[in-house]
Amino acid sequence: MLKQSLNFKLSQKLSPQQIQLMKLIQLPTQAFEQRVKSELEENPALDSGKEKSEEDFDEFSNQDDYDEGNDSMETEIDVDDYLSDDEIPDYRTRANNYSADDDEKSVPYAAGKSFTQTLIDQLNTRRLSDEDYAIAEFLVGSIDASGYIRRSLEDITDDLAFTMNIYTEVEKVERILKTVQELDPAGVGARNLQECLLIQLSRKRRDQSNELAIKLIKDSFDAFSKKHYNKLLAKYDISEDELRDAIEDIEHLNPKPGGSYMGGSTRIVEQVVPDFTIRIKDGELELTLNGRNAPELHVSRDYSNMLRGYKEAKEKTKSQKDAVMFIKQKLDGAKWFIEAIKQRQETLYVTMSTIMHYQKEYFLTGDERNLRPMILKDIADEIDMDVSTVSRVANSKYVDTPYGTKLIKEFFSESMTNTDGEEVSTREIKKILETVVNEESKKKPLTDQKLAEILKEKGYPIARRTVAKYREQLDIPVARLRKEI
Repeated sequence: MLKQSLNFKLSQKLSPQQIQLMKLIQLPTQAFEQRVKSELEENPALDSGKEKSEEDFDEFSNQDDYDEGNDSMETEIDVDDYLSDDEIPDYRTRANNYSADDDEKSVPYAAGKSFTQTLIDQLNTRRLSDEDYAIAEFLVGSIDASGYIRRSLEDITDDLAFTMNIYTEVEKVERILKTVQELDPAGVGARNLQECLLIQLSRKRRDQSNELAIKLIKDSFDAFSKKHYNKLLAKYDISEDELRDAIEDIEHLNPKPGGSYMGGSTRIVEQVVPDFTIRIKDGELELTLNGRNAPELHVSRDYSNMLRGYKEAKEKTKSQKDAVMFIKQKLDGAKWFIEAIKQRQETLYVTMSTIMHYQKEYFLTGDERNLRPMILKDIADEIDMDVSTVSRVANSKYVDTPYGTKLIKEFFSESMTNTDGEEVSTREIKKILETVVNEESKKKPLTDQKLAEILKEKGYPIARRTVAKYREQLDIPVARLRKEI
């Protein structure tokens, strides 16, 4: 049975301006600069830098000579609202510690050949038939950024037939692959890690250690990768010193030969620009916001002059009215953007200032064991803002501290209660766990159960599975893989 009814529902929706403001808050310094540059290009009513003239628009604030009754346009648009605020504009009183004569903000990087093109150039020095060269070039094109060919030779042979109209056998493709694997850097064109290491070992000077390393990788790769050293000692009837020398040879190899190539013009140059700076001055913390987050923006004087011309005109044509409507939209956008930047600065500063004071002991000492348990809600409650706002600031912003440049979200951590009934940060526990692992005997690494027992003795009663979770977060391998001869 169908039934119709009328329901009233009250819901809250974010305005486009609020959404844009949230996006501005989320942007790190470099992306924010690009956003400002883009807005300056799109909105002609927005200007950057200081105005050449110190005159304000106060002369246009007098409405005595302006008859609002002559035209209905004036009732919709108060021109004087766009000519002056009857006060000194906010941007005139705003301090900025970043000027146009500071260092270049862009990051230059050298152009060069791509990794693939470098391999092709080496291939051009080889004597190959036209068909063999086409197959070799196709194989080079199948090499990924790490230097590996991840696809099977059967699939590559099929692709040669369908895309290149080259009908050949898998055996011939494998033979030409050997030629590709002779290119530099050593190990390029391998189909797996084992083959990559063998290619590199075969190019090294042959001696007893090298021969043993080749045997280990070729015939006992599984046992070697799992560090079953006792089995290897018994199988090859060698001493620990001989095995240690072979392992050292293998450890000097490059498991990702493509990653060692630094000449590619396609490599992205990354640079972290701190959004905040914290310094210790006379025993107190001092926070500053990067001046590049506070650009000098103001409403274009040219657009204000257009409004003045419209205001002083005795007769308003339709084209003038259309022009004023366009100017109004642009001026509204410019004023909103300037205000949004101001709100962004205030939000960033207040949030970071609260985090700094919350973690005062850490910023004064640099000891991660002094990090207090802190979650997003703790800061959100302090500054009376939404958790999502704090998250936007923490996830994408960096702070320059006396102990290095840190991602703000690294200061957040959950808490647990120790045996003394005190709440401690999980970061503190991870730091202690890392210290214990670094001090262990590598000949007999500590298992997760043993690590849990040691932490319990130190006053941190956590389960073995929690130790395993923290160990993985710290990129520490299991005990078996930490074993050394």
